[in-house]
Amino acid sequence: MPKATLPSGVRLHYQQVGEGPDLVMVHGLTGNLAVWHLRIVPELAEHFRILTYDLRGHGHSDAPPSGYTLEAMADDLLGLLDELELERPLIAGHSYGADIALYHALRRPDRVHEVIAIEAALPALEESRRHDGWVGWSYWARALEEAGHPVPADKRSDMRYMIRATIDLPKQWGPLKGLPRNPKPLLRLLDETTLAEDYRQVGELTLDRVSSIDTPVVLMYTESSAFIDTYEFLRDHLPNAQGVLLPNSEWGHFGPMEQPELVVRHIAERLPGAESIEIVRD
Repeated sequence: MPKATLPSGVRLHYQQVGEGPDLVMVHGLTGNLAVWHLRIVPELAEHFRILTYDLRGHGHSDAPPSGYTLEAMADDLLGLLDELELERPLIAGHSYGADIALYHALRRPDRVHEVIAIEAALPALEESRRHDGWVGWSYWARALEEAGHPVPADKRSDMRYMIRATIDLPKQWGPLKGLPRNPKPLLRLLDETTLAEDYRQVGELTLDRVSSIDTPVVLMYTESSAFIDTYEFLRDHLPNAQGVLLPNSEWGHFGPMEQPELVVRHIAERLPGAESIEIVRD
């Protein structure tokens, strides 16, 4: 189980497979690197050298009590690139992982070739999602209710409550679909770290600085994404952005797991020599 020790002292668990141009894949909050390995990494590893890693506090990486802001996560990413001597990889991130990639591109454009931002949320737009009427809370509550976990109306915008409720859901994807989750990692994040407060901090990437990101960015969202307003803002304000809208799906926000063949196709289009990749379908 390889781990890299960063200048901060935090150890990150990572996996590196394949040969070719470098591709780094960054998962979202409460996930781990395994989300990429279900379908996406096997499709691309024959053509590209792929680095996946567990964010601090996730998977088999260290879980310090603090340091879960996007600046800290971008520092972790840069430290990992330095440790593994990766100069300018393509970076694909999902959800919070997409935000990390954008913060990294803002801070160190010399250390990223291109960003693929899958369902980025952007904390600078968080204010529009705080109210109970935001469609994302409704999507999340509906998924919980369909799984037999009704959500009280006054809890729909309570992040800690919603994450705790989700712990009780069985696994939704992969060979372990339907089996219960291990609640300990998520409970550790909620109860022993500052994650729930840190992830909302805007920090350096304010709305007026989005246009400062010159790195090419592919914005990948589902057509009815709860974050479609973020997609439209980034599409309109990033100077070098290309939008990709995936067909609607059950969960919407989880494209890497629900529509891996489309995610692979759009990632492959950004990499040299990728036109020869054949997508394997079930």
